[in-house]
Order: sequence, then C-alpha cells, then structure tokens
Amino acid sequence: MYKVISLFSGCGGADLGLIGGFQYLETEYPSLPIEIVHASDIDKKAVMTYQKNFNHFACAEDIHNLDFRAFSTDLVVGGFPCQPFSTVNPTKQPEKKENQLFWEMARAIQETRPKAFIAENVKGFYSLKQGLYFKLACKAFEELGYSLSYQILKASHYGIPQKRERIFIVGIRQDLSIQFTFPEPTHGADSQDGYPEVPLKAVIDDIYPDNPKYFFSERAVQGVKNAKNNMKRALAQNLNEPCLTITSHLAKVSLNSRDPVLLVDASKELYRRFTPREAARIQSFPDNFEFSGSEADAYRQIGNAVPPVLMWHVANQLVKVLDASHIKQDIQEKLPILVS
Repeated sequence: MYKVISLFSGCGGADLGLIGGFQYLETEYPSLPIEIVHASDIDKKAVMTYQKNFNHFACAEDIHNLDFRAFSTDLVVGGFPCQPFSTVNPTKQPEKKENQLFWEMARAIQETRPKAFIAENVKGFYSLKQGLYFKLACKAFEELGYSLSYQILKASHYGIPQKRERIFIVGIRQDLSIQFTFPEPTHGADSQDGYPEVPLKAVIDDIYPDNPKYFFSERAVQGVKNAKNNMKRALAQNLNEPCLTITSHLAKVSLNSRDPVLLVDASKELYRRFTPREAARIQSFPDNFEFSGSEADAYRQIGNAVPPVLMWHVANQLVKVLDASHIKQDIQEKLPILVS
C-alpha cells in the first residue's frame, strides 16, 4: 500500500483517480494500492464535497500553514492552482511568487522525501513565457533529487468525452533508479486498441431538459449577436465529438465567452449550459459522486477538478513502475542467499 499526501485536493477528482474502485461509462477502474494519509485544500466548500465522498479526513487549510515533516509518505500528488498560468485568464500575475504554488508543493516534497510525486497543471503552464515557469518548477523539483518525466495528456485519449489538455510532471527519487513512461492512449487514432474517442452525446441524457434555468435568455443571445467582437461568442458543441475544455465558469449567465455550450434549436437560436451532472460526467466523475453547496459551487468545483479517469491512468502506471522496482530490489537482496 502506497501512502499519499494529496495537495490542492479540491473536491477530490484527482484523489478518486488515485484510489480507483469506481465505474465510469460502463468501464471499471479498479482500486489501486493507495492510502491517502493527508488531503487538503483552501476551498472550504470543495472540502465539504470531498468529505461527502471519501472515508478519510480532508482539512480546509492554506498550504502555507501546513507542516508535513511528521508524515511518512510514498507519494505527493497535487494539481497546484492553475489560474495564474491559464491562457484564458486576463488577470493572471504568474510573476508573483505567491502565485507560484509549485514552491509549496516542492516544500512538501522536501519535508517528506517521497519515492515519487505527480504534479498537474494547465497546458499554459508549460508554454507561458516560453516555458519560464515550467522550467523554474522543474529545476526546483530536480534540485530536490528527483528525475522528471513530463507530458501533455489529452483527456479524450483516455476515454473521457472532453478535449482537455493538461501537463503532468512525474518525479521519481533519483536513488531508486526508476524510469517512468506515461500510459499509452486508450482511445483515438493513436491508441493501441483503436477505440474511438467518446463523444459528448454519451454523457447527455436529454438535449432539451425540463428545467428552463439551464437555457440562456433571448437577451443573452442578442447580446452576443450585437457584440463587436464575435470571438467572444460561446462555442456550440458537436454532440458527435468530445467536448471542448470545461472550466469553473460553467455557471455563467452570458453567452459572451469562449465556454462550450449546447445549441438546442438553431432555428430558435436556443442555447443552454450543461447541467451540473452533465458537467461532472464530462470530467469523468461517476454519477454517485455528490457535490456540496449551491449549483454555482458545484460548477466551480467540477471545472477546477482533475478528471478522475485521467489521474487513474497516470497513477496506475506509476504503481506498476514502483511495484516492478520493489520486485527487482527483493530479487537482488535474496540473490546472494540463492547463490550460496
């Protein structure tokens, strides 16, 4: 059993993927040999959701106030807040060190010396300022004695109906002499088995739900039509393809953005947002995962989450690598006895 410290845990998308033992779109994601010994997030409402869905404790606390030196852990996992590095956030100030929370993740790694860590962030973290912040984070992790592997993973390549792209950094302590390789795609043209990408319609029960609150008003539609810059128009989705990336703005009342929406009736110019359950499914949460707070709270938690299925694939691969290392070490330790 691998002990894990989970940072920036949010509502628990990444941690559900780490633990496994859930079903999504009729596919089983088996339990992994992982025990979460610490989970925390600064968002109290997200932590309430976390507590509703997991048996272990999570604390609502600013990471700056946490001391990890008393923990014995094998893995540190965290999707540090991405807003400062997002390519769609006009107010980002990534140059401020207080916005570079990978330093706090590095501190947790330094204080606990785990076998490995998994860090996750938006694609923009990799490319912003010609990779300045990404390289800064990698240098900080490497100086702690970790060998890094990194890759941009696309959620739709792993059976999730969303074109979400995120950078994953996996670090393994150098003294273990282990090489990590990312899991091969399970869906799409480049997948080994050739499974097609999952379309958006797989998670939409009814294109025309009964509740009118999910529909955009005529005023919202006219506002977009009269806007000088049509590049701000919301993006109607093709139900036969994976959805564009959903964000924490899902509760918006305006169509004047770049968020994905559904076009229910073209002749009537009738658009609607995703329901919270649809949004959760797009992120690969199983239907038995419950959210606390208002619908706006749920939308924010869902949009900020790491897709559980995507994290499961990364964690499953890391467990295989670590398990293989333990087997090799056991053989080496017993070899002199066998020879004698």
